[in-house]
Amino acid sequence: METTEVVKKSGEGHTSFLRAARAGHLDKIVEHLKNNVDINTSNANGLNGLHLASKDGHLHVVTELLNRGANVDSATKKGNTALHIASLAGQHEVVKCLVENGASVNVQSQNGFTPLYMAAQENHDEVVRYLLDHGANQSLATEDGFTPLAVAMQQGHDKVVAVLLENDTRGKVRLPALHIAAKKDDTKATKLLLENEHNPDVTSKSGFTPLHIASHYGNEAVANILLDKRADVNFSAKHNITPLHVAAKWGKANMVTLLLTRGANIDNKTRDGLTALHCAARSGHEAVIEQLLEHGAPISSKTKVSIRHGRVMRLLLSNSWNTGPPSAPRRRTASHPSTWQPREIMLTQPAFFSSTKHRLTMSPSTI
Repeated sequence: METTEVVKKSGEGHTSFLRAARAGHLDKIVEHLKNNVDINTSNANGLNGLHLASKDGHLHVVTELLNRGANVDSATKKGNTALHIASLAGQHEVVKCLVENGASVNVQSQNGFTPLYMAAQENHDEVVRYLLDHGANQSLATEDGFTPLAVAMQQGHDKVVAVLLENDTRGKVRLPALHIAAKKDDTKATKLLLENEHNPDVTSKSGFTPLHIASHYGNEAVANILLDKRADVNFSAKHNITPLHVAAKWGKANMVTLLLTRGANIDNKTRDGLTALHCAARSGHEAVIEQLLEHGAPISSKTKVSIRHGRVMRLLLSNSWNTGPPSAPRRRTASHPSTWQPREIMLTQPAFFSSTKHRLTMSPSTI
């Protein structure tokens, strides 16, 4: 009977402790702790004093609990930590306190929610900015594939969208939202943007479309969505660069296949006369070269060249002697000397796409 009474009082003490934490009654909390109440005690849902104080913004209680040894990353039954809860509630000062005390910024709950996702979902732009400044990864998605950017777009939280985009492009050329989604292969955000009548061929300041970006990074999923929404597979950007040129230059064989099957013109040339084959050859991407040759890439296109990859040269020479241009003989003979010179196959000059007259650089910072 005496043991039962002790257990009952102990249970009441724990409940009273949690109520005090939720109400922000620091004196009662300290009293309970002096009476040996477990600082990490929780209710049926796994909510403890730190969680409850964080939710309601009781910074003084949160600080005291952490100073007394409360587990900063303790989680509820759904996997939510105090940082998740404070971020969801927009408790900026509490969020700062938790992070300063070592809270994991990128911890994910059972459904894949991060503190950043929760703050973005509720339009808490100050919390979003703080978390990003302290290492939050906005690429982490939920089990359903939603990123913080995607949910902010879906909810129409313009301030949060702006903060996320600003952070993603800090120190770089500012890109439109659809370009960011293409870069991150964020299918949810891409679909949401396109559902809102977003132009699939919107261009960046450098003149590149989202499909150029997806091609650069080899992001097939987003590329397929863009093409299904009638993005121009042969869009000629600055200096006549097409998505196929980009994919070939960066050795994205998966994108080369996709673009060709979706109607990319293998003969398209840049301002300086470069075909996709030239771009792949200059960069030494043998798999892409073979793909392009199998699709009938014009190996006889000419310009002054610089060839640095021996295996690529041998591959091109082998194909040139085996096939030759339509008007050339298949082999040299004494009576029929070939006037077509394989060494004149045009490859780009050093550093990206460039020539002696014009220099065009394509890097992640410009597209």
